[in-house]
Amino acid sequence: MTILRLKALLGAGCFSLALIGTAMNPAHAGGLERGGYDIDLLFDPAQVTGEVSGTYVMPQRDLKNVKDTDPSDGPLNLMGFSNSARDTESYWVPSVGIKAGMGPVDCLVDYGQPIGASSNPGRNWAGANSNVETQVKSEAVGGTCSYKMDLGKGQFRFIGGVFHENVSGFKEQLVAPIPGAGIGRLDLEGDGWGWRAGVAYEIPDIALRASLVYNSAVKLNNLDGTLDLSQVPAALNPLNPFLGKVTNVSGSSQVPDSVELKLQSGIAPGWLAFGSIKWMNWSELQSIPFCPTGTASCTTTSPLRLTSLDLLYRDGWTVSGGVGHKFN
Repeated sequence: MTILRLKALLGAGCFSLALIGTAMNPAHAGGLERGGYDIDLLFDPAQVTGEVSGTYVMPQRDLKNVKDTDPSDGPLNLMGFSNSARDTESYWVPSVGIKAGMGPVDCLVDYGQPIGASSNPGRNWAGANSNVETQVKSEAVGGTCSYKMDLGKGQFRFIGGVFHENVSGFKEQLVAPIPGAGIGRLDLEGDGWGWRAGVAYEIPDIALRASLVYNSAVKLNNLDGTLDLSQVPAALNPLNPFLGKVTNVSGSSQVPDSVELKLQSGIAPGWLAFGSIKWMNWSELQSIPFCPTGTASCTTTSPLRLTSLDLLYRDGWTVSGGVGHKFN
């Protein structure tokens, strides 16, 4: 799980956001990954088949002994804010797929939620100036096909496809402990296209399969939204023209590319061992600036920058494995 951290610089007239990891480390391997990209249904031997699945996750991450490390905007611990909070929320990860095959060609149409985050510790804890609520959601619809040919005791496949991904979310935090709410909010949404390519080898008689698939980055060139400071009185800083109002902002980013190797094999009648290794290029996401909509060039050093997502990611490696048993 991850937490989005947001600090408001009222004097400078801008926001600065940073995404940090579970151990409060500014460089977090793993990023915002949730359901990932799954095309396993493509290998189903049935000529026509479908699948609907869902995974329910209960992170149950609690924050305890919280201390406000930046009391410049008010010492929240001394102001009666709680030193503990339930950070994460439970969530569903749905997946839907329909596969059809004809001869050596198989095709899959699928829906999933590759990335996401859900954090809602509330506004009454001592870290409210870092996070009140953060929600990130993605939806991807793709089409993937493969062509298979006999090779030795099994079959070799070439895999290729495209997918469209929409990413949206918002971030709220206590901008200043003042009379009233003092909550700032950043809303964002963007979408883009990606592609995938890979190879696989399988021996169905022993349920052996090895696949290597690359998923391209999804460029979010139209990442647009709003910066809402309407709950922060402009009188706090008359030199900041963005306090007390909602401003349209825009920027650009991308969902990183990834490579995944999957292995599986039957080990006994009705028993299957499986595992995977995946690398995702999260380090591409460092600092993402946002400027008023219509700005010709928005960079991290631009004088028109209103906010930036300072993610400071490292590349993410995911290793998984397990044993499955078929009961009927």
